[in-house]
Amino acid sequence: MASRLNPYLSFSSDAREAMEFYRTVFGGDLTLSTFGEYGDPGAPEADLIMHGQLETPDGFTLMGADTPPGMERSEGSSITVSLSGDDAKLRDYWQGLSEGGTVSVPLEKQMWGDEFGQLTDRFGVQWMVNVAGATS
Repeated sequence: MASRLNPYLSFSSDAREAMEFYRTVFGGDLTLSTFGEYGDPGAPEADLIMHGQLETPDGFTLMGADTPPGMERSEGSSITVSLSGDDAKLRDYWQGLSEGGTVSVPLEKQMWGDEFGQLTDRFGVQWMVNVAGATS
């Protein structure tokens, strides 16, 4: 397998809901494994997601998991997931991701000629979408 780089998102206890939401936005095949499947099925965190992976028809891979008890997790602003290209599907992704989220920069034509927007989805993940050479 070739090397690849993809986002891995951390959640407090809603990774299942988040990853299922991303599947509705991007489509594709989602696999979810719980802590209970690989440890104590009776533990309080047994139903939390230890690893989730979404493989989309467009070749995106998005991974995520719940943070287990005892590990630190802090809401961060140090990473933003960027989607860019010339595919009109990017506008559909924008629409899906913005549902229940907060748009900080509306998806609209920018001075460099592309459509660009920025938002934080309902799970606190920041996204940038840039549609190259778009006409609006």
